[in-house]
Amino acid sequence: MTKKTKTELFNERKARIQKLNTKLKKLFPKVGMALNYGNNWELLVAVVLSAQCTDKKVNEVTEKLFKKYKKLDDYVHADVAEFEQDIRQTGFYKNKAKNVLAAARMLKEEYDGKVPKTMDELLRIPGVARKTANVVLGNAYDVVEGIAVDTHVKRFCIRYGLVDADDPVKIERELMELLPKKEWFEFTYRAIEYGRTIAPARKYDTSTDPLVKIYPPAAKVFRV
Repeated sequence: MTKKTKTELFNERKARIQKLNTKLKKLFPKVGMALNYGNNWELLVAVVLSAQCTDKKVNEVTEKLFKKYKKLDDYVHADVAEFEQDIRQTGFYKNKAKNVLAAARMLKEEYDGKVPKTMDELLRIPGVARKTANVVLGNAYDVVEGIAVDTHVKRFCIRYGLVDADDPVKIERELMELLPKKEWFEFTYRAIEYGRTIAPARKYDTSTDPLVKIYPPAAKVFRV
């Protein structure tokens, strides 16, 4: 068997993701943010807390957190040890507390207390990488500069042979070439819903999975 050229492989992947995305749209016609928040700052906090944590658990924590810390200044003047305990259940709480409180100070000192609207500015904020920045920009400002690659999106892309990379930033770059920009924002949430409701990161009955029919090799790949 002759090895496929980069162009042939790219065209195959582009056709495959189009079929997969069309099916995802039928399965999940309405998708969006599962985290609860009341303003753009709370959105940023919730997304930072969601790293290595379920949205359900984050929502449980922020329900109390956002009542206790109502304004940006409440975070600026928060006691670190107390704040750590307030978010402890989200995991990695020491690092998350350090980042959230540092982010609050930066927003107050450099951004007039407002969450910035550009990727470059957001990436300066402690605890914010491209995934978080993409989520915040899309949900806060309807600005789409890339594709948020979380664990569900990463697993989806590797399972379905869409990318060569396993680094989220590189996966994002490859995905942005495969998908038209108008699909970037909602693709993330559809891939997340697929992972949550149909395809967990463990063995399951793939005969009931409508996407595996599009790409049968995915039936042998689970945890990636």
